Amino acid sequence: MKIYQNSNEPIYQQIAAQFREQILTGKLKAGDTLPSIRGLAQDLKISVITTMKAYEELSSEGLVTASKGKGYYVNAQNEQMLKEQHMRQLEKNLSDAIYSARIAGMGLEEVEQTLETLWNIDEI
Repeated sequence: MKIYQNSNEPIYQQIAAQFREQILTGKLKAGDTLPSIRGLAQDLKISVITTMKAYEELSSEGLVTASKGKGYYVNAQNEQMLKEQHMRQLEKNLSDAIYSARIAGMGLEEVEQTLETLWNIDEI
């Protein structure tokens, strides 16, 4: 897990995003346990509170469940929930891209062309 101290994104969100990606891509499967809160905090040299906040965010999204005394487990993901999570991530990424495009002075047509080009590159 990589944490960027100089990122604009809070550390707990960086942690949650990396676990979210692992869950949504199937690298972490239903029933898998997340590292202990204390263990992860120690490994990353961060506060236990920061790690707990990341886990609580994943829990509020329904991706993991806390089991008292046993830690956090990955929940089974159904197709609709996976699609919703991917849509949420897509919306965030597109919002970031729109922000960058506006700063660069790009218009909608130019952004659409860029998106189409990138879309077609992935098909190759």
